[in-house]
Amino acid sequence: MTVTPTQIMAVVGVLLVLFWVWRAGARRAKAAAEAARSGARLVSLAGRVLFNAGLIVAVQWVVIANPGNRWLLLAVLGLPALFSSYALTRAMTVTTIDTSRRGGRR
Repeated sequence: MTVTPTQIMAVVGVLLVLFWVWRAGARRAKAAAEAARSGARLVSLAGRVLFNAGLIVAVQWVVIANPGNRWLLLAVLGLPALFSSYALTRAMTVTTIDTSRRGGRR
């Protein structure tokens, strides 16, 4: 059996195309898996946020519906405001990392 250089190049070309298709499929599968994970993280985070917000509203509702102690009302309304303002301030603050290079300036 004789093999011509053209046939060898054709086989190599087919192998390269198959390898390229395989790699593209692997990349696409990896991207889809990462998108699914990030979507699940977002849903999980949203669920926790809604649950905690509902818990805070329930406690505030109980205290407001049964008036009597102004300090308790101030604590129930003020503490969640402090926590949320801290979280928002931290999320909105831009931080930079200053790195120094070894060996002087370039």
